[in-house]
Amino acid sequence: LLLGVLLWAPWWALHGAPLTELSGDQDFQLFLRRNLEFTRKIRGDVAALQRVVCDTLELCKEEDLQLVQGDLNIPKPPLEQCHRRTFQAETCFSQIRAGLHIYHGSLATIRDLLPGHAGLVETLQLDVANLSSNIQQQMEDLGLATVTYPTENQDPLPTVSSRFHREAGGFFILANFQRFLETAYRALRHLASL
Repeated sequence: LLLGVLLWAPWWALHGAPLTELSGDQDFQLFLRRNLEFTRKIRGDVAALQRVVCDTLELCKEEDLQLVQGDLNIPKPPLEQCHRRTFQAETCFSQIRAGLHIYHGSLATIRDLLPGHAGLVETLQLDVANLSSNIQQQMEDLGLATVTYPTENQDPLPTVSSRFHREAGGFFILANFQRFLETAYRALRHLASL
C-alpha cells in the first residue's frame, strides 16, 4: 500500500500543474526567454523613436495633442485576451501577431516623417516582422491555429490632410505601439511564470 501511495503521489501533484505545452517544454521556455528580450529591445527602439519625435517634431506629451487625437483615428490593436482572467495562449498570440502586423505597416508613416532616421525605423520593422514570425513558428510548434497576413503596407493615416496632423499621427502610432508592447511583454512574462 505504501508503495502504491508513493508511486501515485507524483501524478496527483501534477494534476493541478499548468498544461505541459505551456510550461514544461524546454523549447517553449527558451522561446519565451528569447522573445521577452526581443520585445524589450523593440520597446527600447520605439522609445528612441519617441525621443526623436519629441526632439525633432516637438511633439512630446500626449495631453497636448488630445484635441487632435480624435480626428486621426489611429488603430489600436486589441490585446484584451492577453490580460483576461481566462487567459488563452492561442488567442493572445493571435492578437499579438495581428497587432505586430498593423504596427509593422504603420511604421512606414514614421519613416516618412523622420527620413534621417530611416535606418532605425527599418531595423524596427524588421524586428517586428521577426517577432511576429517567431510567434507564428511557436504557435505552429504547439499545434495552435495561425493566420498569414498579407505583406502590403497600408498607410494608417489615409484621411490626414495637414503635415501637423500627420506628425501627430506618427506620435500616436508610437505611443500606442509602446503600450501594445508593454502588454505583450507582460503576457509573455506571465506565460514564462506558469
